[in-house]
Amino acid sequence: MSLPHAPGETIGPRRGDVEAALRAAVRDVPDFPSPGIIFKDVTPVLADATLLREATEAMAAPFASDRVSHVVAVEARGFIFGAPVAQHLGAGFIPVRKAGKLPWQTERVEYALEYGSGTLEIHRDACRAPMRVLVVDDVLATGGTAAATCRLVERLGATVVGCSFLIELGFLGGRAQLDGRRAEAVIRYA
Repeated sequence: MSLPHAPGETIGPRRGDVEAALRAAVRDVPDFPSPGIIFKDVTPVLADATLLREATEAMAAPFASDRVSHVVAVEARGFIFGAPVAQHLGAGFIPVRKAGKLPWQTERVEYALEYGSGTLEIHRDACRAPMRVLVVDDVLATGGTAAATCRLVERLGATVVGCSFLIELGFLGGRAQLDGRRAEAVIRYA
């Protein structure tokens, strides 16, 4: 178990070693979920306990000195990475889900994604000032999901410190959708 870290303290393994191991583990699945898409499958990373720990440490490390109070992550793969990132940072965890999945009063936002559209919801009482939130997801593609999540968090009064991703598909331009917010990714495919 990781404990909260002092500002400026290095956490996690050396980034280059982890990035190389992750690149070797992530597999390409052509034509999924539709023809012409090359899906980045992270399930081999999830199956390797050491690599999963190193991946989440690497996702947390750039934000170790940012006083993150909460990690907000989007279902489903975002949950897998978000909860351990929160633990590494000594932060709480807040889920963002698809419409109709949360049991309490919600705030919602509609958004566009790389192959369709969707609606995300968060509990209305989940975020407020002075919370400092890190948004976490597995992949930054077109940026729609991450941008919508940031809007939800800010609408409720919290501050988005940044966004952390395992993978960034840079060729899809998702970073531009984040309106200048800080975004970090462990692996970037140009």
